[in-house]
Amino acid sequence: MSELSFEQLLEESLKTIRTGEVVTGTVIGVKEDEIILNIGYKSDGIISKNEYTNDSSVNLMNVVQVGDEMEAKVLKVNDGEGQVLLSYKRLAVDRGNKRLEEAFNNEEVLTAKVVQVLDGGLSVNVEGARVFIPASLVSDSYEKNLEKYADQEIEFVITEFNPRKRRVIGNRKQLLLARKAELQKALFERIEIGQVVEGVVKNITDFGAFIDLGGADGLLHISEMSWGRVENPKKVFKVGEEIRAFIKDINGDKIALSLKFPDENPWVMAADNYAVGNVVSGRVARMTDFGAFVELEPGIDALLHVSQISRQHVEKPSDVLAIGQEIEAKVVDFNGEDKKISLSMKALESLEAPVEVSAEEIEVPEAVEEASVAEDAAGEEE
Repeated sequence: MSELSFEQLLEESLKTIRTGEVVTGTVIGVKEDEIILNIGYKSDGIISKNEYTNDSSVNLMNVVQVGDEMEAKVLKVNDGEGQVLLSYKRLAVDRGNKRLEEAFNNEEVLTAKVVQVLDGGLSVNVEGARVFIPASLVSDSYEKNLEKYADQEIEFVITEFNPRKRRVIGNRKQLLLARKAELQKALFERIEIGQVVEGVVKNITDFGAFIDLGGADGLLHISEMSWGRVENPKKVFKVGEEIRAFIKDINGDKIALSLKFPDENPWVMAADNYAVGNVVSGRVARMTDFGAFVELEPGIDALLHVSQISRQHVEKPSDVLAIGQEIEAKVVDFNGEDKKISLSMKALESLEAPVEVSAEEIEVPEAVEEASVAEDAAGEEE
């Protein structure tokens, strides 16, 4: 048997490696863009900067030290110059993908940092592996600007896993909807009609405001915002404002709210405050050809007929009155059942010769009366 040379003996003592294999080595050299590893093979292993990280700003000399032990994946056993090409980041991606596959199979909730905000969604990193969360799956409502998620830790589940096609999809919306359903169930189990609740103004429209009650939204209709008249909800409330309301109705998953608390109903004391003969003050709220409606207090309007504005002939109320004008008048009729009050400014023009006016003397055309009733009815239905 022939004797083996020293080189042959040394080569046989060294391990063999294959492409795709994971090897462990010791750092014996670090440059700004290259790491050199002793992997117990006849050639050293080389990890380029591109195979260590995707961050081009990283200086390898600041993150790796001589003597550190590292694992890496073999890309090429011989790069043509006798060196072994290794990859640190691909090993991390492989392990990250394995972690994602486990999470996908177990429907596990993951938490990861958003590393990039894209036009179509968010990119997060799970142990070196990238997960894409489409914009439509980021939230349970439309998100106009995704930038607020930059560098944030978010929770999600993996709903599609296909690393070969580089398609690993995360879903945050699914979690939000599930949690909202739990909160909604808990909310409906504890609320009832007439109960006072607290919430936050979530959205405001021309017809009302949607209030987040913590699990479901309640609608505060414009007609339920005040005992008085509200022209524009956006002038009364602001998004994010906290309010206290009571539940007027529950119909399936719909909740109707109201700020018209019964104990604050202005008509409770109206018979005393606006008895016939009382002199009252109010603000002109709106006008028609036949008269002006005067707001005595929020929730109580009174009719000042055109014939009762002055002793002088008045063609139409707008000739002598203006919206918002404060006036003083005498109550000449009070109907608590129909919630109607009639006023007269003419009765106050001369204290020496007061004008006695009865409700029968205020001639309101039948068609106008019907129009007024219809307007009041429409206001109640709003």
